[in-house]
Amino acid sequence: METIVLYNTLTRRKETFEPLNPEYVGMYVCGPTVYGDPHLGHARPAVTFDLLFRYLQSLGYKVRYVRNITDVGHLEQDADDGEDKIAKKARLEQLEPMEIAHYYTERYRDAMRELGVKSPSIEPHASGHIIEQIEMVKRILDAGYAYESNGSIYFDVEKYNKDYHYGRLSGRNLDDIVTNTRELDGQSDKHHSFDFALWKKASPEHIMRWPSPWSDGFPGWHMECSAMSTKYLGEQFDIHGGGMDLMFPHHECEIAQSTAALGKD
Repeated sequence: METIVLYNTLTRRKETFEPLNPEYVGMYVCGPTVYGDPHLGHARPAVTFDLLFRYLQSLGYKVRYVRNITDVGHLEQDADDGEDKIAKKARLEQLEPMEIAHYYTERYRDAMRELGVKSPSIEPHASGHIIEQIEMVKRILDAGYAYESNGSIYFDVEKYNKDYHYGRLSGRNLDDIVTNTRELDGQSDKHHSFDFALWKKASPEHIMRWPSPWSDGFPGWHMECSAMSTKYLGEQFDIHGGGMDLMFPHHECEIAQSTAALGKD
């Protein structure tokens, strides 16, 4: 195989690419949250990783390229509180949330075809993998890196950071995160403001909800990618991509919860 050099955001340097299993490449790329028309921010990673997908195939690799569709759990301001972006759009349009998700998923696919981007090998939906997400939350709880609070499950960042390194991808130091994060006493179910949701108990008005051992609710935004990448690519795989805007908190939290659940990098 021809030598390929890729920039590794985790190490901040270019490295010779060597797949875990010769001849095979597993690649997961974060796809869109489907509540509005696609824009340049959606196009950039789609084109970038389409190019890599094609190039790896041209070299003879058997590539499984997984790009997800986020249709639940992504709240406003990328936070753990507020309204679901898709549910909000559904309320404004007086439609079912899944009508919104389906419509904008098709709009996204149409736009990517116009750009000449190939479909990925698998395009899983977050709402179709609730069971896998619940099982992964259970594993994190069993490992001691999460806690229940009023029916919601939160990741214990401070506990995790004692054994691993939270912030290794984005370069953020937990002490700096603590210093720059305002605590609101008595206004949150979290132990610390920097803890993030793995499962959220749905408020009475929240439309999109599923039963779980803890409450009727929905998965945290970050959980879907850990669960779906593991399901389709295994506990360790070669390439994880996405937009730079996802480095923190989304990809940082993904690394933390996957490491906590699986016990390995």
